Amino acid sequence: MLEIVFISTLNGVLYGMLLFLMASGLTVIFSMMGVLNFAHASFYMLGAFFGFEISRHVGFFPGLVIAPVLVGLIGMAVERYGLRQVHRHGHVAELLFTFGLTFIIQEVVQMVWGKLAVDYKVPPALDFPAFTLFATEYPAFKIFMLAISIAIFAVLLLIVKRTRVGLVVQAALSHPDMVGMLGHNVGRVFMLVFGVGAGLAAVAGVIAGPALVTQANMAAALGPILFVIVVVGGLGSLSGAFVASLLIGLIQTFAVAVNVSLADILGDTQMADALSVWLSDIWSVTVAQIAPILPYLLLVLILIFRPRGLMGNRES
Repeated sequence: MLEIVFISTLNGVLYGMLLFLMASGLTVIFSMMGVLNFAHASFYMLGAFFGFEISRHVGFFPGLVIAPVLVGLIGMAVERYGLRQVHRHGHVAELLFTFGLTFIIQEVVQMVWGKLAVDYKVPPALDFPAFTLFATEYPAFKIFMLAISIAIFAVLLLIVKRTRVGLVVQAALSHPDMVGMLGHNVGRVFMLVFGVGAGLAAVAGVIAGPALVTQANMAAALGPILFVIVVVGGLGSLSGAFVASLLIGLIQTFAVAVNVSLADILGDTQMADALSVWLSDIWSVTVAQIAPILPYLLLVLILIFRPRGLMGNRES
């Protein structure tokens, strides 16, 4: 039991930090531009495939730097020549634009790399067990993923809270007109923030690619979770996105590890016999089997009882 708790906690924190790398950019983009970017998970997918391609030629670690920069530049171009042009037509046009962009990126990835998973391997320098707990060897690459995620979170928090650039960005979130009057190019700030958000998603893709499956449908599999995090944490709240990411990461990881059903809990009792008749369809369903829907159940509960999210400051 101690082994399960320890390993599940590590995996949950790791998964949560990867989610935060993606959700942080999505949260800041929404705060600044009021756009829920449906294509955000596609930048995560591009990061994974760019990292794979670069690692084949120059190695994993150069890819960890080059791939996010390339994806960030693509994100900046999307904002400058796409979102900025449709912004005048309202939020519906922006949502439709990013929704269509998702399918375009997916089709391009399928044309270049195919529909099957690519052989994105863990770099040899990190392909060894970091430690052994009981009978479980924990990979060093997962520790590396966790360290990178925590380091980026710390740097991002430092920039936002302690630097002049962070002050300008925070001011542009709430008072863009005033920031423009003070001589700052608000459009350029929007473009840079959108690029940084895309780059953060790409970092998550590069480091998660070797550990998870890198294939053309990975954005569709992960994209909905990002919106759950943004809503649960609070629309526009970076700290809320961090808490929600860790919470969802831990919930899903522990749920997968719990292979227990109602039948196992109640055993052979009179109450169990009665309930088994009324709950015949779900009587033997385990917690692990319903793990994928738990984040969405949390989303529904948050929308009912706290619509502004855990740390949000707006109702809509």
